[in-house]
Amino acid sequence: MAAPPIVDLTDDELRARGGLKWTYPPTDVLPAWVAETDVAPDPVVRDAVAAAVAAGGFGYPPFDASSALPEVFAAYARRQWGWQVPASSVVSTVDVMHGILLALTTLCADAPVIVPTPTYPPFLQVVPQSRRELVTIPLDPDAERATLDLGRIDAAMAAGARTVLLANPHNPWGRAFTRDELVALLEVVHRYGGRVVSDEIHAGLVLPGAVHVPLATLPGGAEVTTTLMSATKAWNMPALKCAQIVAGDTADLKALRALPMVDNHSTSTLGIVAAQAAYAGGQPWLDAWVQRLATNRAVYEEAVAEHLPDARHRPLEATYLAWLDVRAYGHTDPARVALQRGRVMVNDGRSFGPGGEGHVRVNLGTSPERIERIVRAVAAGLT
Repeated sequence: MAAPPIVDLTDDELRARGGLKWTYPPTDVLPAWVAETDVAPDPVVRDAVAAAVAAGGFGYPPFDASSALPEVFAAYARRQWGWQVPASSVVSTVDVMHGILLALTTLCADAPVIVPTPTYPPFLQVVPQSRRELVTIPLDPDAERATLDLGRIDAAMAAGARTVLLANPHNPWGRAFTRDELVALLEVVHRYGGRVVSDEIHAGLVLPGAVHVPLATLPGGAEVTTTLMSATKAWNMPALKCAQIVAGDTADLKALRALPMVDNHSTSTLGIVAAQAAYAGGQPWLDAWVQRLATNRAVYEEAVAEHLPDARHRPLEATYLAWLDVRAYGHTDPARVALQRGRVMVNDGRSFGPGGEGHVRVNLGTSPERIERIVRAVAAGLT
């Protein structure tokens, strides 16, 4: 099947679409912040949702036992990663962050939760929301490679922590963790009878040169891992609320299935339709999008080298979210300065937790031309 073209939308079209990324900033500000992308949707997903709308598919979502989604997701996981997911272990939920909250409160010990930082900011909120202590383990901002600090994770678990909340692939590090790294993490977790809650929403956005390794596929992984997945990030459809919790064992599955409806509801019927379409027939479009992101990565690196020569960044392996070290330019709040002087909106690194100071996160999920504009605008603000 030929890959459908990636269709870039204009600034006016993006504002008219009504998403947060383009409606929140003033119209003279170039958005490069929240993780929405600037292209038209995959026609496979669009057409499936349009057909469901035409049929009046506005009712409550089906239970997992009578939905095709668990089997469709399981088939997708087998094709993409060789992950043998039993369809019966796939539990629908409204979105990944709610699924993480369910996992923490339903499956994890009432003990501290380890979060490597800088990290996706809601991770820093969901742990206190689960009434557990947050233990952050900052990445050394001067390290050549963004890696898990296993020594400090081991020490935190020895001190009583029992859960690691991990983004795999990582946002904002841009890492696709290797098999060896994840095996080493599992060794630490098993040593203390712990658990990993693994957010793998960016699994479909691993760039050429890297691979995604689902934590649950590794020896000893499934029984200590609760995996959160969703098609919403790769196919850019966060409005269509639908995510999947993959339970690691039968005890976890039983606990999740026993939750009262009020704890796990609001999955979107149209989201289920969209997810099934993406997993079953959306890979050609996604392959084309990943190739575009590889081009965007090269354009970004060249633009940073030209316009921000004192900035520092590690090679982007996954996601379309670049983590940029701009400490050399001497601004306490570089995101604010870039907004005020350069009229570009990027994310403030401090909101990602310890280790984020002096950094910004830049959204590359757009056209190459717009990436050039973004980097030039950041440089105009900071230099």
